Amino acid sequence: MNRIAFVFTSAPHGSSGGREGLDALLATSALSDECGVFFIGDGVLQILPDQQPAAILSRHHAATFGVLALYDIERCYLCRESLARRGLLTQKNWLLAAEIMEPEALRRCLNDYDKIVTF
Repeated sequence: MNRIAFVFTSAPHGSSGGREGLDALLATSALSDECGVFFIGDGVLQILPDQQPAAILSRHHAATFGVLALYDIERCYLCRESLARRGLLTQKNWLLAAEIMEPEALRRCLNDYDKIVTF
């Protein structure tokens, strides 16, 4: 079975990328237990707690990231540089447990996957 990496690079609201990526991830996890999730660039905002998308008339899909462990999706990574650029290095309460990695280590980890899907 192919190892599949899902890379989130866009902010959670304002486009459907995050919601569509999450739906694709959950659907794929039913077929493969080799899924990894990477949050890079504005994608780190996907799992930031206390989002209020109702203010922009958007659906709150980010809370669903919290159930990934129930789908046996446990390989989740945050880019340290992306967090630093957004002033989020001290943030501790993410919507899911994710390992914070330096960009170079993240790239090496991504190389271990057969397919990479970006949202």
